[in-house]
Amino acid sequence: CIVLSLTLEKKIIKKTFETFVYLEIIRFFAPAFVISKNYLIMSRVCQLTGKKVMVGNHVSHSNAKTKRKFYPNLVTKKFYLPEEDKFLTLRVSTSALRTINKNGITACVKEARAKGFLK
Repeated sequence: CIVLSLTLEKKIIKKTFETFVYLEIIRFFAPAFVISKNYLIMSRVCQLTGKKVMVGNHVSHSNAKTKRKFYPNLVTKKFYLPEEDKFLTLRVSTSALRTINKNGITACVKEARAKGFLK
């Protein structure tokens, strides 16, 4: 009876630890949502500008309206931050790429962190 309760207690501790790690993973990947424990899907949000999916109507020739989604044009790009001396992989919109070319990656990352789009 004591051995059985110890193994049961170990299983409960292990399950609690797995849940804790699982929650930490969810907290780390802020712009992602989880289907299962091992599978993350990124949401369609630009990490610099915050652009995301918009909802509108598809209007046919007969003017019948059905719901549709407008997705942002996102690309995954790796940037080098010389101040931090590291690479940063971001999922950004193509308009954000133009902003980065204009203002520089450091200024854009600083602004995104201030607005809360980036950790």
